[in-house]
Amino acid sequence: MAQLSKRQKAIAAKVKPNFAYPAADAFNLLKEVSSVKFNEAVDVAVHLGVDPRRSDQMVRGATVLPNGTGKSVRVAVFAQGAGLMPNPKVGTVAVDVAGAVRNAKAGQVRYRTEKGGIIHCTIGKVDFTPEALIGNLNALLADLNKAKPAASKGVFMKRVSVSSTMGPGLLVDMSSLVA
Repeated sequence: MAQLSKRQKAIAAKVKPNFAYPAADAFNLLKEVSSVKFNEAVDVAVHLGVDPRRSDQMVRGATVLPNGTGKSVRVAVFAQGAGLMPNPKVGTVAVDVAGAVRNAKAGQVRYRTEKGGIIHCTIGKVDFTPEALIGNLNALLADLNKAKPAASKGVFMKRVSVSSTMGPGLLVDMSSLVA
């Protein structure tokens, strides 16, 4: 059986397994257990009640986070290239180029349902305030609610969990979120 490192033991002592934390407490705990020398990203995983094998239940889209992602974005345009076709679903085609550049720099994130019916997305950095991270998470969840497919039955958002790059995954209490 694998042994836990000192760092993992320290994290395990602070984190309660299978406990749904209020959003503000979860983000504060992520900051507290962060012990690496770089600014970790904060990721969210949303487990949706959709069947991704059915094409009419795919959830895909993009949203602009109100507090950005914490990354500086460079925008490049290739007018001709390796013969790859641009695809509007992926965001490689834009009629309004200025608007697309503005959105990319403002912190636009793209999401798509993966094979297990889960959406993974980065919503900021560990050094953001908990209020900024909660604002970004609420914006993402509100956009996901708008993108709910009509064919989806039952509970749409089953679980929401947040984690940092090298930190633990924390279950978030859905009642502490606005969306």
